[in-house]
Amino acid sequence: MTALTVYWDTDAAVPELSSRDWLVVSAHLAHAGILFERWAVEPQLPADADAARVLAAYAAPIARLKASRGFRCADVVRVAPDTPGVDDLRRKFLSEHTHTEDEARFFVEGGGCFWLHLEDKVFRVACERGDMISIPAGTRHWFDMGNPPSFTAVRLFTRPDGWVADYTGDAIAGRFPRHEPA
Repeated sequence: MTALTVYWDTDAAVPELSSRDWLVVSAHLAHAGILFERWAVEPQLPADADAARVLAAYAAPIARLKASRGFRCADVVRVAPDTPGVDDLRRKFLSEHTHTEDEARFFVEGGGCFWLHLEDKVFRVACERGDMISIPAGTRHWFDMGNPPSFTAVRLFTRPDGWVADYTGDAIAGRFPRHEPA
């Protein structure tokens, strides 16, 4: 379920805010400069649809996001418990990092958790099927796909080489709980 939890960056034990109300979640994220939308989910898309079929099913909202945010390409990533090297893949995203471009993800199936380090707060955004999040360039964050991971997402990029992280070296991600999918 989509949820937002906000913490002080010095205290992962006591949330300042916790909500599953879509209006509260989207308003808080918008106030923080994070684009967060709910896209209609294609009901006829089979769970094993290939990347071309997924991209075709969501061509209209992808084109709209490309036009409005300057994204040039999109791809599809699917991660399951049996994905080869899944533990290393999960660890790759668990350290705080930034990007020189916006990071946009639309969850076609499953979900994951973005942690956004915004000034002296940490926003935990648990995303689910139908959620689209776009994190501005330079925003300190990390992503936890959970254990076991299970998601399919459309990723949008402005760079032709795709996802490139600049790790901050801050150990903050280790002080916050891990994402445990329902």
